[in-house]
Amino acid sequence: MFNSLTGIITAKLPQTIYLQTGGIEWDISIPDTDLDVLPHVEAQSKIYTWLYHKEDAMKVYGFASSESRSIFLDLLKVDGVGPKAALKILSNVAYANLVKALDEEDMGVLESVSGIGKKTAQKMMLALKGKLTLSVSTGIGKEKKSEWEDVITALTQMGYDKKDCEETVQKLSSNLDPSLSRSAKEESLFRQAIVELAL
Repeated sequence: MFNSLTGIITAKLPQTIYLQTGGIEWDISIPDTDLDVLPHVEAQSKIYTWLYHKEDAMKVYGFASSESRSIFLDLLKVDGVGPKAALKILSNVAYANLVKALDEEDMGVLESVSGIGKKTAQKMMLALKGKLTLSVSTGIGKEKKSEWEDVITALTQMGYDKKDCEETVQKLSSNLDPSLSRSAKEESLFRQAIVELAL
């Protein structure tokens, strides 16, 4: 499955971005918080993607970074939170604020999002407190990314815990053959990590 799309931004609308890649203009749903940090219309940008596919619907969701996509995917693990609800949450609450609210059990921040009631907020708290340990950008400093972020993202998309993936990949990366190419290292890490995480 495709990991990202790179093209020219042709329009920026509430929770939507249009991206021109070759002869295709993509209609991508995106959190407003990500939309705000992307470049202006007619500029080139890379959008990290996630494809939602059901029998009667197909929709591409986009994100400014692989980290923000990971948080979106973590939200989908919460019972009662689908793609539309996750998009609404991330459009109304900045990533750093969401992590803080969950860690501090601040129900008010979660319940302030339209459509998110007390029960759903409680489910989010139980499922995600202490687990969103991503290096999200707060606007104060630069976003810190793992050297093997693409491998970690691929593993989390398979349903593995983000923190477990980071620790496993970091541990395995120290034993990589330095003579391997970058892509060969990533493939080797990915295969080894799956075996390790499955134990």
